[in-house]
This record gives sequence, structure tokens and C-alpha cells, in this order.
Amino acid sequence: MSTTETASHYDHLEKMSVHELLVNINKEDKTVPLAVEKAIPQIEKLVEVIVEKLSNGGHLFYIGAGTSGRLGIVDASECPPTYGVPFDLVQGIIAGGDGAIRKAVEFAEDDFEQAWKDLQQAGITEKDVVVGIAASGRTPYVIGGLQACNENGIATGCVVCNANSKVAQTAQFPVEAVTGPEFVTGSTRMKAGTAQKLVLNMLTTSTMIKLGRVKGNKMVDMQLTNLKLVDRGARMLMDELQISHEEAAALLEQHGNVRAAIEAYRS
Repeated sequence: MSTTETASHYDHLEKMSVHELLVNINKEDKTVPLAVEKAIPQIEKLVEVIVEKLSNGGHLFYIGAGTSGRLGIVDASECPPTYGVPFDLVQGIIAGGDGAIRKAVEFAEDDFEQAWKDLQQAGITEKDVVVGIAASGRTPYVIGGLQACNENGIATGCVVCNANSKVAQTAQFPVEAVTGPEFVTGSTRMKAGTAQKLVLNMLTTSTMIKLGRVKGNKMVDMQLTNLKLVDRGARMLMDELQISHEEAAALLEQHGNVRAAIEAYRS
């Protein structure tokens, strides 16, 4: 049995007070960063592949089911506003289609063939890289998708939370963040989901930095889609160019982008 499915270290949860529940959930959550830390050498290899592929015109695709699929979609959807990249540079695909983002689609994860069909529909090519996300490491949808990618010369990685899983054995660049039993037995939306979220953050953040989408420590290519972000952009310009808020706001309005404003000011 996989460790994510083994019995919780705790029992009689229904008899615990709210305080006890929260303290024990938090105690388990504290183990997650340590599990991710152990996987850093694997994460590094996968990031290097992603950077190479995206630097040469490729795209990053996530495939997953349930919580894992939703986490991939969240990570992918946040890349364009954060880093100003095209909306299709990083794409999340979930078993059961977009409807499964909000409502579980029965048995969608058990379809071995569907992920490859979904990837083809999304325009997958040999330039791209596909990362399968599966807490258990045994999701047929993900295994089938990775196998088809391997057969078609497409680079593959994965993020799983069990050791020696079928998904990890299938991926060329596996990441195994082994989180152990969940507080509620088998509820992998908890520690496993948290670990996956941390790893996905590391994958795309590191990639975007290496692609030049960060200057210093600032998101200079972010989309200015609300007042908070406009104000953040103005403060970036004030800090970088040593100018007043009024000057920064005017530059930002004129050029519509922090990077463009910096370059125009210095030209």
C-alpha cells in the first residue's frame, strides 16, 4: 500500500476538540516542507528541462486528476498575470475537462487514453514538456498521458507523493515528495496537496526567473490588472529609478508595463 493511503497517526478524530484537531493538523503540515526539501535534487533536474524547452519555443503542460489537476490549473493560470507570459505558455489539463475544476467527474481519472487526446487537442509538440501530477502516483489518466508523450519524443516529468510509484517510473524526470500518512486517512488534498503546491511554485517561479521574467526580485512583467498591482508597479519604479510617485505613475500609464517604463526612462 502507498504511504499516502496508510492509516493516519491519529485516531478517534471525532472525539478531539477543535483545538486538538487544529494543533494536530498543523503538526502534520510542518512535515511537508521537509519532504519537499529532500526532493530538491529531482526538482532541479526538472526545472532545467523546463527552462530548456521553454527557451526554445516550447510549452509546459500539467496533467492531473482531482486535487492534483486543480493545482496544476491554478499554477498555470497564475503565470500570465504574474510574469506577463502568453496564456498558453503554461497550461493545466484536468481529467474530465474544465467542468472537473469545480465538480468531481466520476471515473475520469481512470481513463488511460484520454490525457493524450487532451494534450493533442491542446496542440502538444516535441518542443514541449509534460508534467504529470498525482499524489498516489498511480492515476491511469496521468500514466497513460506520460507514456504516450514518451513514445512521441516529448519530455516528461511528474510530481508525486509516494516512492517508487508507476507515475514516477514512467516519467523521465520524476519528483517524489513523500509526505506519508494523511491526518484523515487517504485525504491527499491535505499534506500531499500542500507538497504538490509547493513543488509547482518552485517549478514555475524558478523557470520564470531563469527566463528573465524577474529583475532583481521584482515582477517587472506582471500584468497591471487592478489598482493594487498598478500601485505595486509604481512603487517598483520609485525604488528602481529613485523617482517620485507622480513620475512613476505617469511612466506606468504611458508605457503600461514596469519593464518598458524602466527601459524608456533609461534610454
